[in-house]
Parts: sequence; C-alpha cells; structure tokens
Amino acid sequence: MKRRNSILLTIILLVVLIGINNAVYYFMAKRSLENGMRHEMMAVAKQIQLSIEQSRLGGEVFQDQIGRELRAVSIAAQYALDPDIDQVTNEQLKELADKLDVTHISLFRQNAEKDDIIIEKSSDPKELNRGSKTWDPWYKAFQQLIALEPVSVKWGQTLKQFWTGPFESASTDVEKIYKWGYYYDGSTNYMIDPYVSNDMMHQYEEATGVNRMIKRAVEENASLLEITGINPETFALGGPVLTKNEVGEWVEHITQQPIIFGQYTYRTSDDAASVEEAYRSNRTVTVNTHTNGKHVLKTYIPVEIPKGSSILDKDGESIERYILTIVSDYKFVQDSLDQQFLNIGLIITIITTLSVLAVMMTVSYLRRSRDKVAKDAQLTYVDEMNQLLLSVKAQRHDFLNYVQTIQSLADLGKVAELKSYTRELAGDIQLTNDMINIGNPAIAALLRSKLAQANERKIRFETVFRGLDKLDFGIKSLDLTRMIGNLIDNAFDEVMRYSEERRLIRLEGVLDGGQLEFVIRNTCDDAEKVIAESRLLEQGYSTKAEGHQGLGLSIVKGIVESYKGTLQISADSGGYIIFAVRLPHY
Repeated sequence: MKRRNSILLTIILLVVLIGINNAVYYFMAKRSLENGMRHEMMAVAKQIQLSIEQSRLGGEVFQDQIGRELRAVSIAAQYALDPDIDQVTNEQLKELADKLDVTHISLFRQNAEKDDIIIEKSSDPKELNRGSKTWDPWYKAFQQLIALEPVSVKWGQTLKQFWTGPFESASTDVEKIYKWGYYYDGSTNYMIDPYVSNDMMHQYEEATGVNRMIKRAVEENASLLEITGINPETFALGGPVLTKNEVGEWVEHITQQPIIFGQYTYRTSDDAASVEEAYRSNRTVTVNTHTNGKHVLKTYIPVEIPKGSSILDKDGESIERYILTIVSDYKFVQDSLDQQFLNIGLIITIITTLSVLAVMMTVSYLRRSRDKVAKDAQLTYVDEMNQLLLSVKAQRHDFLNYVQTIQSLADLGKVAELKSYTRELAGDIQLTNDMINIGNPAIAALLRSKLAQANERKIRFETVFRGLDKLDFGIKSLDLTRMIGNLIDNAFDEVMRYSEERRLIRLEGVLDGGQLEFVIRNTCDDAEKVIAESRLLEQGYSTKAEGHQGLGLSIVKGIVESYKGTLQISADSGGYIIFAVRLPHY
C-alpha cells in the first residue's frame, strides 16, 4: 500500500512540474507575441510620424511664403504712403489694405515720452494707440528693426529689414487669429505692419495639413483610435497659456497650446508622466491601459523639430521636440493573440500527453529495478560507514597527540610555549573575526583605528569588503595601509567642513577578476570644482586650510603608479567626490 502511494505521489509531482513548465511557456509565449505586436504597431507609428511631420513642415513652409508676401506688401505700402506718419490717414490705410488684399495695415512709431512703440495709424480702429512694450518678444523685435539691426528672436521668420511671427491670437480682438509682418528700412518715421487672417492657413490645413493627414490615417487603419501632437512644456499646465491685454481680456496663445494638432479624447491619469518621460529621455514610451471604456495601447513618440520652430514653451522659447501620441485599440492585438494562443494550447496538450506517457514508462522501469537499487544502496551504505570509522580513528589519533603535547608542556612548566601552542590551535578570536570580515589583518587594524577616529569626530564611516581573503603577497601590506590611510584622512578633512548629519564616508574594497579595487566616496558640495584643479595630485598642493602639507594624495598616486594601477577622481550628482584605486592582482 505504501509502495503504491509513493508511486502515485511521484506521478502527481511530475504532472505538477509539467503543468508549471507549460504555464511558464504559455506566459513567455504570450509576452513574446505581445512584444511582436508592439514592434509592429511601432513600425506603423513611425510611418505616421514621418507623414505628419512632413505635413507639419509643409505648413511651416507655407507660413514662410505668407511672410514673404507680407514683406512685399510692406514695400508696396511704403511707396504708396507719405514717409511722414502725420500725413497718412486711417482711411488711406483701409483703402490700401483692400487694394493689396490684406486684412489690415497698421503703422507703428517710437514714442520717447512713453518709452514705447505705439500704433498711431491703422485701418482697424481697435488697433489705434495700442502700445507694444508688453508684447514679449515682439517688442524686442520692433526695437531691433527700428535700430536697423537684424532681429535676434530665435523663432519666426527674419528677412531683410523684416520680421514676422507665426499665426497668433490678436491681443486687440481675442476671437481673431492673424499673422503680422513688420517692415522698416529707415526711409520713413514709422514701421509698417500689414497682417492677414488665418483663412488661407485654414484652407491649406483642410486641403493638405496635419489634421487632414491624421483623419485619413485613422480612417484607413481600423486599429488606430486617435493621433495627437502634444507640447510637453505646456501640457503639464493643464490648459492653454493665457495673458491679459490692455482692456483686461484673456488672450489664448496659439503657439503655446498644449495640444498642437489632432484630438485629445482618450485621456488617462498617467498621460502627464508619460509625456514628461518621453520628452526628457527622448525615447518612445508605450503604456497598456484602459480609457473611455476601451483597452488601448498608448504610444508616446518624441519628434525632433528644427531650431526656431513656432512651437513655444510657457516662457516663449522654442522647444526641441514635441510628443506624438498614438492610441491603438488593443482588441485587434488581442484577436491576433487569441488565434496564436489557440495553436500554442494545442502544442501544450500534445507535449503534456507525451510527457505523462514518458513518466509512466519511467515509473514502471523504476519499479522493476527497485530491488537492485536497494541492494546497491545497502552496499554503498556499508562502505561509507567503514570509511567513517577510519576517519574517526584518524581524528582520535591526532587528538591524542595534541593532548599529549599540551600535557608535556604543562608538566615541564613551559607556560610561554604552552600559550603559543594553544594559540596556534585555537587562534586569536578577535583577529579571526577581523580576518573573516575583511580578509586582511593589516587593513583590519587600520580600520579599527580609523573607525575610532570617525566616532570621535561624529563621522558616519561605512565599509564594505569582498574577496580580500584571497589577497596574496604581491602587494605589500604597508603600501596598502599607507594608500588607504591617506585616502581616509583626506576624506576626514573634507567632511569636517559640513554639519554632523552630512559627514558621510563610504569605503569599498573588492578583489575580483584579477583586479584589486578600493573606492572611497565622501561628501563634497563643490566636487567638480575640486576635480578641475589640475594640480590636485601634485606634491605640496592642497585645497585645505593652512597646516596641510598637500602630501596625502601625491603619496597615493605614487603607490598606485608603482604597481601599474590607476587612480581616478570623479563626482556624482548626489554631492560626493569619488576616489577609485584599481591595482592589477595576479
């Protein structure tokens, strides 16, 4: 009965092991298939990214063409108007704007009393007497134009004696979006400002722009749910960047919109963190999540854009890249996985059946050979017992020799020799502990002294050692202790400059792979500045207070060089300076 239960238990155990193996294989296959689907989706996403970016850059080129036309309009207006702004009327400007096919024309003049550049004449009554001093960075561009200097604003379009920014909301009419051009060549006492509405740009976008490209991509790919362009610098603000105009109205800035293009309806609580991660790391981030009642894959792709782009951060500076988010319906991924999992399930069933048959055959064979195995085991047991008895006898013989020696030394009254002999047998317990923990008695003795000094100075001194028990006589213990001692003393001097809670030193010693390494790090706020001192390792040079001879690090350098090793000094972001000594050890 016991034998039958044992066989049954063995079969059950083997079946369980086979089941675990199959489960592991199933989930590994599932993960592999999901990764494959992610790579496939990433390939589609990259294609969409290229198409969208080409379309967006086409829009930038179209805006530049509008800018050139505004410059041409400015020159035409200059020839049509009197060079003195006082001789120009608003009615003339309205008539001229109609003839030149622009929305409006305004004239700016510098006002020394108000320290401002003001719109004195305009075909749009709302523009009259508006100052520009608060228009950053437009006002800077105006000053440079009037001074006949090149405009240094890093975005927008700069031509000869002309500058234009991107389409933006009007501060005088918050419901309107215009593109303004500014021209001044010194032949008039005013700066000419023709501008147009975004009707042309809107028509371009409807015909060939980014939003049309997105619409087509979503329609043609059933697994795509949404494509969005995100400004990572303003997205975290939770809304558009707003400023107040002179009459107290809030103006929403197009160039700083959190959503650059596309729709943003598939929102998740992790969007801000994922956008930030993709932007700062410049790497694609993929998230498997649920939103709007759907299981989706959200991909966040950083897209590099040319310098001087009209996509701005909250401070009005061009950003380096925006984030393209692509939302895919996981249902299409799951359908593909389900079909492949069905095939995997069939394979697992066949393997399991064959495995069970193999187990049954093995158990049958084991039953037939059980008696032979038991006999062999008994013979082996007897042989091992004989060997054990021989070993015990040998140990007893040696033990008697030890006792007889101790007895003889005691009878002869040779106390010193007895102590020496017993010390060799038992060993010095404290020294043994040190050897176990550190592996080198000389280093252990040095550290006991330094730990005591650290306690007196209220310094947190941490040590970690590995493998030093394998240290042979290739390196002198004296050199090791001089080198480590000087590094520790140097660290002591540095950390004493700080408050008690910041006094931290960590020493690591490792012997591994033919290399002996000691790394000591300690608190140092200006580590990079200290490292920059090219004379740091020179004899007699010191960055510490008076009374230091500047010999410690030069001694360490000399020892390291004598063993053909290296001494590296570095700093990390946590405010620590690191000295790393590496010596070859064969």
